[in-house]
Amino acid sequence: MGTGDAGFEEPLVELRRQIEELERYPDGAGRGRELGRLRTRLRRETEEVFRHLTPWQTALVARHADRPFTLDYVQALMGDWVEIHGDRAYGDDPAIVAGLADFRGRPVVVVGHQKGRSTKERIRRNFGQPRPEGYRKALRAMRLAERFRLPVLSFVDTPGAYPGIDAEERGQAEAIARNLLEMSLLRVPVVVTITGEGGSGGALAIGIGNRVLMLEHAVYSVISPEGCAAILWKDQGRKEEAAAAMRITAPDLLRLGVVDAIVPEPPGGAHADPQEAAARVGEAISKALRELVRLDPERLVAERRKRFRTLGSFLES
Repeated sequence: MGTGDAGFEEPLVELRRQIEELERYPDGAGRGRELGRLRTRLRRETEEVFRHLTPWQTALVARHADRPFTLDYVQALMGDWVEIHGDRAYGDDPAIVAGLADFRGRPVVVVGHQKGRSTKERIRRNFGQPRPEGYRKALRAMRLAERFRLPVLSFVDTPGAYPGIDAEERGQAEAIARNLLEMSLLRVPVVVTITGEGGSGGALAIGIGNRVLMLEHAVYSVISPEGCAAILWKDQGRKEEAAAAMRITAPDLLRLGVVDAIVPEPPGGAHADPQEAAARVGEAISKALRELVRLDPERLVAERRKRFRTLGSFLES
């Protein structure tokens, strides 16, 4: 996040800096008391700031560079991780990771977006914007899951599918549509967790699940607030207005039935305490799996299809 957009966090960043600086000092008169005072103040101010986030501010938190990505959740929650590469048709897309792992004693297949930390890695992973081969790799992994009757865990965090000419030439729209179709028919449990940005078809292409979980400060939308403002008003400066109108936050989406549960984040967001965030995500996924593994394949498919076919439906009195 740029400091201009994320000014609401600046007082918290300054408090954390003061605490870290004081922690480096040797024990002395008043050090412990001052540390306690600063930590209490940080906790209070963090709760106050994050209790009153606007939808646009929530979008900035969802995009924070230090939020955990898919591989962070794999490292924190899973063992025996074996990553697979390539779509067996064109190549490998680092913007999507896929593989097999052990989750709390249960073998699973994992797919998810990966944005990257350093500038070099972000470029290599195309800032988490997949090309068609990424979606085809994910589908290859999900077909393996169905063949061996393994649950699928999907982690969504992308601004959207890559809109470049090369992606369109290789069938971006077809790859996304194919995933939507085949995910809706998978005969195994599918648990989707929106961890950061859920951007348009780029998110939905690995987002057709029996349970859709969403982190407290994640966002999920058909288009970015900036894109929406540019289309509706020809003015990206109205992005805050667009974010509010689009209902992109977890509470709004829970009320609309787009997601099934909200995973609370640690104070200050998932980026403030990635280990605690991962633990909370693990508990939510574990609860969802306990409910789903009892269902037979036909019911899993029927409930998943019904869930998505009824989105947006309404009754007139």
